[in-house]
Amino acid sequence: MAILRVLSTVVWVVVFLLLLLLALKNADPVTVNFYFGQAWQGPLILVVLAAFALGALFGLAACVPAFIRCRREIAGLRKELRLRPAGPAEREQPALPGDVAPPPM
Repeated sequence: MAILRVLSTVVWVVVFLLLLLLALKNADPVTVNFYFGQAWQGPLILVVLAAFALGALFGLAACVPAFIRCRREIAGLRKELRLRPAGPAEREQPALPGDVAPPPM
């Protein structure tokens, strides 16, 4: 597990350095024009990162309804499991031809 942690750290450092170099190479000013004659000028990398962050937020917002639906379904199934009457112990099923018996303890 230690090797995976080191490898993960190395990958994150490489990605960070690549993004840092990208930011340094793209520091040219750009103008973003909004409606009604509004404009904003800033570095290109800031505009790109803002667009990425905005897209990530919209993506997360699109996932929220499905997430809430799954949470409700899980809560309902847990409630159903708690309310299920305790039945007789499960009968042992006969072994299928391909099944291997567990080793004795």
